[in-house]
Formats: sequence, structure tokens, C-alpha cells
Amino acid sequence: MYDALTVGQRVRERRRALGLTVGELGQRIDRAASQISVIEHGRRDLRLAEIDRIARALDTTSEDLLREDSPSPRAEREIRLERAQRSPLYASLGLPTVPVRASLSNAAIDAILGLHAELERLHTERAATPEQARRANAALRGDMRARGNYYPEIEAVARELLSALGHDSGPLSQRLTGELARHLGFTLHTDAEMPAGALSITDLEGGRIFVPVTRSAATDPRTLILQALASRALGHTPPRDYAEFLRQRVEANYLTGALLIPEADAVPRIQAAKAAHELSVEDLRDAFGVGYETAAHRFTNLITRHTQIPVHFLRTHESGVLVKAYENDGAVLPRDVLGAVEGQSVCRWWSARRVFLSDDQISPYAQYTDKPSGTFWCTSHIRVSERGRFSLSLGTRFEFAKWFRGRDTTRRYTSRCPDPACCKTPPESLRTRWENRTFPAARVPDTLLHALPTGVFPGVDETDVYAFLETRTNTPLTPE
Repeated sequence: MYDALTVGQRVRERRRALGLTVGELGQRIDRAASQISVIEHGRRDLRLAEIDRIARALDTTSEDLLREDSPSPRAEREIRLERAQRSPLYASLGLPTVPVRASLSNAAIDAILGLHAELERLHTERAATPEQARRANAALRGDMRARGNYYPEIEAVARELLSALGHDSGPLSQRLTGELARHLGFTLHTDAEMPAGALSITDLEGGRIFVPVTRSAATDPRTLILQALASRALGHTPPRDYAEFLRQRVEANYLTGALLIPEADAVPRIQAAKAAHELSVEDLRDAFGVGYETAAHRFTNLITRHTQIPVHFLRTHESGVLVKAYENDGAVLPRDVLGAVEGQSVCRWWSARRVFLSDDQISPYAQYTDKPSGTFWCTSHIRVSERGRFSLSLGTRFEFAKWFRGRDTTRRYTSRCPDPACCKTPPESLRTRWENRTFPAARVPDTLLHALPTGVFPGVDETDVYAFLETRTNTPLTPE
């Protein structure tokens, strides 16, 4: 494999150094001058035997012609210009190409390249739509499903960090979280004036991590700190696109969960619970002092890997809209034509929605649901946040329910979704009574007309972040 443009530039540079014309080089290798010009402009892929012939004709070696670096700064400019003019973006503009001649100044090439880079930036920014984000998220969810939501390389990082702290079992305390920050070279600071959109800010130069002052009892201060530390431990660099931003977020969240609920301590508990037919998210939550959602996510990381039990997880708003989901048990999730599940409506007969109708919303809720893809058992828990109520649901196929606490539930419903007659189409009696006799005012989602946030870190204003750090750098701070 080689780059035809770079090889062509090296042929031209060497030919000119020898004082040869394209015709004279053509005579040496029995080729027309026009063919030499095509080669020098990188418009033809050469066989290795042809490269050998050209190298001999130019008194050099094939290895020299095949070097990857550009032969000179001027050649680098010409290569970049050729690549720009051959790009799909340039072709879509309908502009004529600019011949790359010796008379074309460096300043002119730089101007063209600068304009093309700006067009490419604007085009990419315009293309970063919710559609792109949904495609990226669907692809990421596919990768998670393929690996059973288990990342051995991140588990190894967690083990190394926990070992450095001397922590081998039980919950990771606030004190040990601070010790981990110091181990990684950071001090921790709380600040009430954090820029909007930033969950935390890491000052790489000063070795400081800023987190907001949390007033909600539901917010675990360890989580924000560990997420910031996880990005440093995993060597994350500013993401190049939205897909990489999503991947980094998943990795940071995964490492955070692996630190709060260490694999070495959690797996024996899970295996013992399976042997006793008492698997539950609640026990994992209580043993490690974390929230239900963190425990449920960690459960999906470890359960398939260590017990071969496939599962699914849903986070559903009380309106029935699916916010987050994962499955490797064959549960058919609602999805759009892009393969995205976020924003889709969950069947009203699934436990994710039936739980909101339960009289007892404190005790664990469980039910069986007969679906077109089979019968599934599921347990759901309600979480209240500033954005409303959400159900957190974890389930598995019928044949694996025997290992879970709550398997003896007598609740059982039938879902025919995605058949519209299941729950999307009103019953005939209601439709006949009210069709064309009502006109509800729809609550338009705030994000309906919003563009996807731009920037390296979507939704975070870099100016605000830099200004925040500048004021904190000039003001003495007391580490928290």
C-alpha cells in the first residue's frame, strides 16, 4: 500500500533534480510524456515493477520513492491541494479544478486550502444533526450488545486503580475517591459557579478537578468526580466527532461503575445469588451504596459475562418515551428507521409502563410479558428526578427468570407491539365516541427544533470554561 500522490511528487522532485523533462524520463522507461504527467499528479496506481523501473531511471531506489513523508514543504502543499480538489465536498461545489503548476504561489495554495477547510468545517457542523447522533448511538449500542456490555480492558484499568488504593472489597468511600484523585495527580474543588453544560472541568495544567456544588440528595458526588478521573485514566483526548464523544462517555461511565462496584467483589455475590435463585439489582445496590441505576448498569456489565444470562435494560419516562436501552436477550425494542430507540414509545403493557400504575411504588415490581419474540420476565423501579419520574427496568427471557428474585409474580400481560392495534390505535368504542370531537394542545418537546449542540464537547461553551479557569487560577483556592 502506498500513496500515489506522494509517490508522484517524489518522482517529480527527483526528475527535476536530475534536470530531466517529462519526455526524457518517458524515453528512459518507454512511456509517453503524458503518462509521466499522470504519474506525477498521482492519478494512476503503479505496480511495484513499474516503480522499480522508474527508480532505476532516476538513479534512486524504490524504497526512496515509497517513503510516506512529503519530499518538501512545497510538495506537501501540492499534495494537500490535490486531495482537497478530489474530495466529494469539492466535487459537490461544481467548481473547476485549479491546475497545480510551479507558477501557482504558496500563498494562493494556502488560501485555497484555508477556504476548503472552512467549508469542510461548516459542512460537518451542518451535518451534525440529531439524525447523525442517533445513527452513532445505534452503532454504539450494537457494539455494546456484541460484547455483552462487558469491556475487559476497562475492567483491567479499574483493578489497577483499586489496587493502588489498597481497596479490595465493599463500597468505594468518598475518602478513597479523593485518594484516587491524588493518586492520578489531581486535587478536588467544588464550585457554585460552574459553566452551564459542564458536569465537571479538569484543569490539566494545574492538576485540578472542579465539580458543582450538589444540593440534590439523589446526586452522588463520587460519580461526577470518578467520571472526570475516568477520562484521565483512559487517556481520552478531545473527541473528533460526535460518535467518539459518545464512545468516550460510555467508557468513562463504565470505568466509574467498575470503581464503585469492583468486579472481584461483585461477581462472587452475583454467583452466590444465582445459586440461591435470588438475583436482584437491589442487593447489588445495597451492598455497594450506589443508586439503583448505577447498580442496574453494572449488573448488565457482569451478568452475561459471568453467568451466561442475557438481559435487557430500559430507562423510560413516565410519558412512555424510551430514554435509554440495552439488550442482548432478544427483546425487540421499539426503534426508528435509523435503528435508534431513544425517543420511541414503549408498549403500555410492558413493566416499564405498568409500574407507574402500581399502588405500591416502593417495593420491587415484577411481571411477565408475552411478546411476539417470546415471554420475558422484568422487574422495574421508579426513580424521581427534576425531569420527572422514570422507570428503570431489568429483565430477561422466561427460561432465565428462575434465577431472579420476583420470579413468583402472578402479574402477566400480553404485548403485540409493534402491531398498532396493541396500544397505538384507540379501542373502537373510544374512537367512535371521540374521533373528531377533541383537539388537545400538544406539549412540544423543548428539543424538537434544536440543532445538535456544536463544539468539541457538545453543549459546553469553551469561552465560559476558559474564563472560569482563568478566574480560579488568579484566586487562591482551598481544595475540598
